[in-house]
Parts: sequence; structure tokens; C-alpha cells
Amino acid sequence: MKLPIVAYGDPVLKKVCEDIDQNYPKLDTLIADMFETMYHANGVGLAAPQIGLPIRLFIVDTRADEDEPPFKKVFINAQILEETGEPWAFNEGCLSIPDVREDIMRKPNILIRYYDENWNLFEENYDGFTARVIQHEYDHIEGKLFTDKLSLLRKQLIKGRLDAISKGRVSTDYKMKFPKVNKKR
Repeated sequence: MKLPIVAYGDPVLKKVCEDIDQNYPKLDTLIADMFETMYHANGVGLAAPQIGLPIRLFIVDTRADEDEPPFKKVFINAQILEETGEPWAFNEGCLSIPDVREDIMRKPNILIRYYDENWNLFEENYDGFTARVIQHEYDHIEGKLFTDKLSLLRKQLIKGRLDAISKGRVSTDYKMKFPKVNKKR
């Protein structure tokens, strides 16, 4: 089932998420729905807060080009243990922040500990584009957005576009859920 993606401005995107356990209700269905939602929106990653759930779960499927092997994984209760290397810029976007892309600096190598969908524990190293996608999705479960990494000047330059997204003034090919705007009478 395709789920609506939560738009910029919703408080769930700024929450540090909670761990889950093996008894989390309908986890297999949730993961399948997240993949279907991500594919429908042409994303390479999706975190639970982006569908309104403040839990430590994200998925990645880079659908890599011929230069890299395909990479598809589920990350539960992930913890990045180490980030190393010389930071490099890459133009990032986010399904919760449509039509906004910015160059973001990240270190190229990570060491991450996580559970997969079968509750197997892994501690693995990733690098390059795969590491970047993992870092971006990991930021979501830590209550951070890629726009938080921008300079004050860049934030000011895109403020109008971010405000428009939070008010539902954006067009996408996928369903979105916009924050409720408090109207004073």
C-alpha cells in the first residue's frame, strides 16, 4: 500500500526516533508498504518519520547504475558508530522536501550497527554513494533534515520554497501529508 509522505514542517520530522522490538505490530507489512511508497515516489531511501512514524526504521534501495552492485536493505534501530574520510559535496534531495536540492557535505565512509528485517544484527562498513544514502536516512531517525546542514545564507535563500512546501503549495507525483496550519480567527 502506498503511504502518504510527510512534508517539511511536520514535527515528526524533527523528532529523535524510538527503538522498536521484534513485537512491533505488522512490521513486515510496514516494510513492504515503505518500499512500495519509496518506489512510487522514485526515491532511493525512506525513513519511518517520513510516513509519520517516530521509530528507528529506514529502508534503502539505490537501484545502482552499472558501476555499482545493486544495494537494497532494511535498517532497524541503526546506530552510526563512525564516519571517516574527507567530506565531499553531493547534491541531495528528499521526498519530504520536493523540488529542493542542495549540495551537502558528508564523510564518505561509515561504520553502522543495525538489525535487518529478520532481526539479524550487523555491523558493517559502507562507502561512497551507498554510505551517503544511509547517512541521509539515518539523519531522519535522528530528527535531522539535509536542510539542517546548510549555511544560514543558503537556508535564507530557500526559506520561501520550504514555507510553500509546509503549506501544501507543491506538486508531486506521489501523495503527501502536509502539516496542519493553525489559523487564528
